[in-house]
Amino acid sequence: MNIRIYCINTGEYIEVPGGSTLSQIASQIEPRLGFRPICARVNNKTEWMGFAVYMPKTIEFQDRTVGSGPRVYTRSLCMLLYSALHDVLPGTRLRIEHSISHGYYCRLGGYDEVPQEIIDGVLARMHELAAADEPFLRHEELTEDVKQMFESRGLHSKSELLRTTRELYTTYYSLGDVCDSYYGALAPSTGHVGVFDLIRYKQGFLLMPFDPSDPVRPAQYIPQEKMYQAFTDYVNFNRIIGVYDVGGLNTCVMNRKTADLINVAEALHEKALAHISDEITRRYREGGARIVLISGPSSSGKTTTTKRLAIQLMTNLLKPQMISLDDYFVDRERTPRDADGDYDYESLYALDLKQFNADLNAILAGEEVELPSYNFEKGCRQYKGKRVRLEEGSILLIEGIHGLNPELTAYIPEQMKFRLYVSALTTLSIDDHNWVPTTDNRLLRRIIRDFKYRGTTAEETIRRWPSVRRGEDKWIFPYQENADAMFNSSFVFELGVMKDYAESILRGVHGDVPEYAEAYRLRKFLSYFKPISSTLLPSTSLLREFLGGSSFKY
Repeated sequence: MNIRIYCINTGEYIEVPGGSTLSQIASQIEPRLGFRPICARVNNKTEWMGFAVYMPKTIEFQDRTVGSGPRVYTRSLCMLLYSALHDVLPGTRLRIEHSISHGYYCRLGGYDEVPQEIIDGVLARMHELAAADEPFLRHEELTEDVKQMFESRGLHSKSELLRTTRELYTTYYSLGDVCDSYYGALAPSTGHVGVFDLIRYKQGFLLMPFDPSDPVRPAQYIPQEKMYQAFTDYVNFNRIIGVYDVGGLNTCVMNRKTADLINVAEALHEKALAHISDEITRRYREGGARIVLISGPSSSGKTTTTKRLAIQLMTNLLKPQMISLDDYFVDRERTPRDADGDYDYESLYALDLKQFNADLNAILAGEEVELPSYNFEKGCRQYKGKRVRLEEGSILLIEGIHGLNPELTAYIPEQMKFRLYVSALTTLSIDDHNWVPTTDNRLLRRIIRDFKYRGTTAEETIRRWPSVRRGEDKWIFPYQENADAMFNSSFVFELGVMKDYAESILRGVHGDVPEYAEAYRLRKFLSYFKPISSTLLPSTSLLREFLGGSSFKY
């Protein structure tokens, strides 16, 4: 029996036999489609190309560069890597830990440093598998059977996660005789994953996907030594507390050890901020560091970090005074526009740089300066009598996304500046082959905060997120290595705390909008976490900036 589907790509209704897979439908309209899809959104929900259609649907095919395509490509590339490693070094444990330097940092069990010849051999085998265009096969079986299969293959992090999530059935993929699980769709076959590279890096190597700006070549490595060290410090912390992945975190929750975990993680934040405060104080007493510039991407916790740093500086007998860069926004009608025509508040030129530098120089010269306040409702700057003068022992804390951009403070002497970069550098993994993306962590924080404090729906926050990310790529990330110090604002437990808050808000995104695909993916992602009560958080916790209940005023 034929069914009628609507293809968004071609803007037409198509008659197809009931039970046709997305791959078969794509083949039917290939000349009009104009590309080889890696996945599709069916009724605004991402599906793999083997998904069978039995009822009328709306379908949007996607290649590797748009929508859900990049995630599907990256997952498939990870399985290609694991399969190649299995062929070259059978039984070797692979850990894909986090993203860095435009790639994904990988470690091999049993190797303090991975030899170049092993990397070369694995890379050559990956190219062979890609050229063979072998299918990624999808399976769904009883979880107990899948768990036992993973255990027998040494994939213990995967079996522990399945033990704690307690689903009846589990989906996994196979490539030849290699089996693995990924938390989302994979490409139809290895031939869809043909652009990649492996680069030796530190104790392991980087898995480099395609370059988003030039998809026919692999992404190019960029040095991020300070970022690597910030990640490494927290990976070592995870090792000490024995929580590497979601299965381990869930086990901690089930064993009622969450309170201890939270207390230790909060203490780690406090210790890091104390160390940064001591370094700022040392430079201050040597005649520098009169201005602390605190930068980081959206929802990294800059505001709470600034407030907690101020407390640490006060214990060092300094007098912090805080300035927000947001108060220097130009009037709304003068704000630059982004590629979508929306106001680009992430642009450096959304700020009145001339007035900002004039005020700073006057303050450093010992003058009293009246600071502006930005009225977001009216979209204009106002002056309400807020005045600042540096006294003996005073130090300025300036918080905003552009703090590390040299152009922001081009007329301020270098020795007067201390730059602090704040970001939620998530080191928790779902399992050995699936990491928790830093961007997902920040997006969930923002969804909760914007809904709770700004009256913004999850749909609107998700819709705006690509523009925010483009702004970060242009205005923030290129300058992060300029930092004098980095503060990792993530918590190993925080997704468990945010779970119930975020799921409730995400359920408000309805299936008739494109943003539903991302909302559904995030809900699926959160389903792997056991909930953790926010009542266990102290009132000074950085997470309370997003969840509420903070003792700080925002």
